[in-house]
Amino acid sequence: MRTTVGIIGAGPAGLLLARLLHNAGIDSVVLESRDRAYVERRQRAGILEQGTVDVLRAAGAGERMDREGLRHDGIELRFSRRHHRVDFPALTGGRSVTVYAQTEVCKDLIALQLESGGPLLFETEALAVEGAATDRPRVRFRRGGEGGEGGAEDVLECDYVVGCDGFWGVARAVVPNGRTFERTYPFGWLGILADVAPSHDELVYARHDRGFALLSMRSPSVSRLYLQVPADTDADNWSDEEIWDELERRLETDDDWTLRRGPITQKSVTPMRSYVHEPMRHGRLFLAGDAAHIVPPTGAKGLNLAVGDVVTLARALAHRAATGSDELLDAYSATCLRRVWQAERFSYDMTTLLHTAPGATPFEDRLQLARLDRIASSRAAETDLAEAYTGFPLG
Repeated sequence: MRTTVGIIGAGPAGLLLARLLHNAGIDSVVLESRDRAYVERRQRAGILEQGTVDVLRAAGAGERMDREGLRHDGIELRFSRRHHRVDFPALTGGRSVTVYAQTEVCKDLIALQLESGGPLLFETEALAVEGAATDRPRVRFRRGGEGGEGGAEDVLECDYVVGCDGFWGVARAVVPNGRTFERTYPFGWLGILADVAPSHDELVYARHDRGFALLSMRSPSVSRLYLQVPADTDADNWSDEEIWDELERRLETDDDWTLRRGPITQKSVTPMRSYVHEPMRHGRLFLAGDAAHIVPPTGAKGLNLAVGDVVTLARALAHRAATGSDELLDAYSATCLRRVWQAERFSYDMTTLLHTAPGATPFEDRLQLARLDRIASSRAAETDLAEAYTGFPLG
């Protein structure tokens, strides 16, 4: 099998890259170890930056997003039983974000790829990337289900390989002499999905002495909520009633706001971690999305960073096809990493602003409150948050 661009991984990064390349007249093949049902139901991010929304529309994948997604023009910060709304359009020249789950983005892109794109091979495990430093890289793969036991081995010959296969995939390990930067946080998020209308029409980020809480949503009838918990927490050790009680405590205010409760349909614990791999390229192998970087979810940047990567790469590959120049491909890693580090900075700032660290001193607690007071009272500080939250320039 041969193609111009071999893409490992059918998450949002790999699927969007395939769509962008198709629209540019560049052929690709996407290899995904899981089956279609798994890819379309795995719960991940739900906040799309303005730039991501614009890219999906331009790629032809925005129709259902525009119909079903929830545009949000701000977020609410809660602390000391107070609340302060950050007005995105007023602070950013009109930008906003959209609540539209990653599962839905993947469904839309999969449908487009199967309808009019190149091959999208589910249950096809990439085993190795070979010859990345040559002009004939190859991906060895096995078909026949995750793990590929008993499946037939084959080779995908490419001009370029893109690893969109996450932290545990095969692509990242191929980059020689890579340098990594990481931080693991001593807490995680206990997240729930609940069949109840959201208790607020925008996301609420709460700093509380008992720990962080987030009120979010997936649709007008489904709420998504999170609690800061110790990193080693087992979600099954929390009863539904305990979760609702704790959310109510951490989200409390001095007005008459109330938390709506409903049946919890899913609960899990998400670890909190920051990670960057440099460089994001080796020869004709390029890394994108979680294969190159991970952010804690506080800043809502993971999916959006992946979009930035593949927009940059698709532009560089189209430039190479049109001009024969490798200039943009050679700049890929440095271009992406500038945006990655700004997102890492913002995600770290939001995490340390809102979470209660184990062993935090009263001095550190007061510093958090002072930082929140600054955002609530300074247009400059508020603008910095709004600009970062709605998204850094793509590419």
